[in-house]
Amino acid sequence: MKTYLTSIIQQALGKITSETDLPEIIIEKPRSPEHGDAATNIAMLLAKVLKNNPRAIAQQLVDNLEYNPEYISGVEIAGPGFINFRVAPGLLYKLLEEIRTSGPNYGKTDRYDSKNIQVEFVSANPTGPLTVGHGRNAVLGDTVARLFEWCGARVDREYYFNNAGRQMRVLGESVRARYLELLGEKADWPDGGYEGEYIIDIARELKDSHDESLKNETDVSVFKQAAEEAIFRDIKKTLDRMNIRMDHFFNEYSVYENGAVDQVVEQLREQDLAYDQDGAVWFKTTRFGKDKDTVLVKSTGEPTYRLPDIAYHQDKLKRGYDLCIDVLGADHIDTFPDVMSGLEALGYDKSRVEVLVYQFVTLMKEGKPYKMSTRKANFVTLDELMDEVGEDVTRFFFLMRSPNTHLEFDIAEAKEAGEKNPVFYLQYAHARIHSIKRKFVETAEKADPDFSLLQHDSELSLIKTLLDFPDVVASAADHREPHRLINYLNEVAAAFHKFYHDCRIMGEEPRLSATRMALLETVSQVLRNGLTILGISAPERM
Repeated sequence: MKTYLTSIIQQALGKITSETDLPEIIIEKPRSPEHGDAATNIAMLLAKVLKNNPRAIAQQLVDNLEYNPEYISGVEIAGPGFINFRVAPGLLYKLLEEIRTSGPNYGKTDRYDSKNIQVEFVSANPTGPLTVGHGRNAVLGDTVARLFEWCGARVDREYYFNNAGRQMRVLGESVRARYLELLGEKADWPDGGYEGEYIIDIARELKDSHDESLKNETDVSVFKQAAEEAIFRDIKKTLDRMNIRMDHFFNEYSVYENGAVDQVVEQLREQDLAYDQDGAVWFKTTRFGKDKDTVLVKSTGEPTYRLPDIAYHQDKLKRGYDLCIDVLGADHIDTFPDVMSGLEALGYDKSRVEVLVYQFVTLMKEGKPYKMSTRKANFVTLDELMDEVGEDVTRFFFLMRSPNTHLEFDIAEAKEAGEKNPVFYLQYAHARIHSIKRKFVETAEKADPDFSLLQHDSELSLIKTLLDFPDVVASAADHREPHRLINYLNEVAAAFHKFYHDCRIMGEEPRLSATRMALLETVSQVLRNGLTILGISAPERM
């Protein structure tokens, strides 16, 4: 619809001005159906260029519009110069046929065509299983990547981790202590050791494979390595269960090994942006608007998170990505601006790096915080949550609210078996259409569909809703907000239910029945395409 309207507006513009540097024609859906099906503010945007009153420009455009009356039933000027369009059924029928033809590709656009985009998400160090806290990060990052792919981008999913430093040393010491305990030996428990049952499982694997040969091993490297491998196996299985695949795993240690971290400090020194004080290395972040300078290397010689992160993002940009999106929890809001300042200081275009911040998740049941029983220390693993409510429900609930809002994950609602469960509401709509189709194939008289028979308000309203799908996908990608797609799919399901209530499929004249069934098949396709983007199954039976 927007393509057709844009083309006729462009033709009208060519008749009223020879200017070539003109604003983009934006077509939007009016908030109120009373104002038509589509509207543009191009007349107001042209006021300065054409040095004329917006309403006068709007009138000139309307006077010069050439369109098929079977496609457009009315054009009106409203307010300060909006041009409102009313779409005729003929255009709806034409576009409905295009949906049928596009099938599983309907909704795909070239909005980000040729763009090379990286989405970095999850990025949990291999010190334990993925928890509910990681779940929102994982699903949000993967779905944003899917949205970009549907808009034509080439997307890399990357997992950034650190398998060095104190955390990993303590992990190795924890496994060693449990291993010795399994041998009946006395073991000193490390300060801040990892106490989850998974540590005992790793230690038991070592005992089974090495027996007592590691009893006198003082170097924790073998224990750390075993833990890292076991935990990453667990993490990858969890991600796979969530329908998430990673293209790359990037080890933070590599930016130390290749000298990138030292080079960052040296480059900042050369620009008088790094200095030594009190045994530490400081970054002059006051040059970038902060009240105080920031420590890059502590007096102990240990770098702060900012330093390897600057080197890592420098590596990303060197790889040629047009856009790098980091999915981070709200606790990173204060530290990440220093990374951006570091990139700017090193001469990189920091607009090529974007942070998608999400708020945290609270498990709830009956209005109260809910703690599931767990054998994984004092946290709930993502696997345990999926065991409780299922994979589809888990993904859906992590996506159903804006990333900017705190998410209360209601266990009771998630376990609801009927249409009160928001993900089942969409899946039931899809399954119901396939149930109708099976009955139709078995009993209905065969006939060719004729979309011109669709005249009922509920039919036309349903078609208009389906036509919004590509724009919704593009908007969700533009704003990095998958919940926009969920809201839209709810509108599709609601429009389907109204149509089904108002319009019979079976028992009508054969051609009308076949046409309405063809309409329902397009509804099914849109629901399936949308659920695919969300990483959720679209069952044909429930």
